[in-house]
Amino acid sequence: TARRIKMPDIKKVTPLTENPHVNLYHLDVESKTGRKGHYYVASRAKTENELKIKTRKNTPDGVIIYSLYGEKKDRVVLVRQYRYAIDSYIYEFPAGLVEPGEDYREAAIREMKEETGLTLTPLDVDPAYEKPYFTTIGMTDESCASVYGYASGQVSGDGLEDSEELEIVLADREEVRRILREEKAAIMTAYMLMHFLHDDEPFAFLKEI
Repeated sequence: TARRIKMPDIKKVTPLTENPHVNLYHLDVESKTGRKGHYYVASRAKTENELKIKTRKNTPDGVIIYSLYGEKKDRVVLVRQYRYAIDSYIYEFPAGLVEPGEDYREAAIREMKEETGLTLTPLDVDPAYEKPYFTTIGMTDESCASVYGYASGQVSGDGLEDSEELEIVLADREEVRRILREEKAAIMTAYMLMHFLHDDEPFAFLKEI
């Protein structure tokens, strides 16, 4: 018979904030050796019952869009966005929250249009590449799906909200090398830009699973 491994135990969950997009929850916990402690989790969940602790479901809170642009598919669509957490600009992929009941591919198309003015045509890829993965699990239960595709049209910031401070960047390989060497970048974006640099064929890495 398989040996049962004792897991830590979450005794109580207490909401600490009531915000529209992210909230903080306090956990009373007990380690597998019986030691009591405290933990804090940030979450997109608006109520305790929506936490992944409770639902046990990995539904995507957001979507990250890795798309290529141009006739030769030789430029990647990035945004250079101001983030309060670092009081600075950082390079990221276009991204956004998935609305309740919304398919994350549809969310990607919507977010791409709103943030950049471009039209996204998603690729059909193995589910292992686009399923939601956790972003910063030490602090939050947030998970994001990835959508890959090709972007077309003209860049426009007309769909941006007043609170969004960002610049749309269509980066070729030379600019991507500069960004990786010199600029701040989100970790998911940085990893995918490394693929962009080394794949002779667009999205070649998606065929490797």
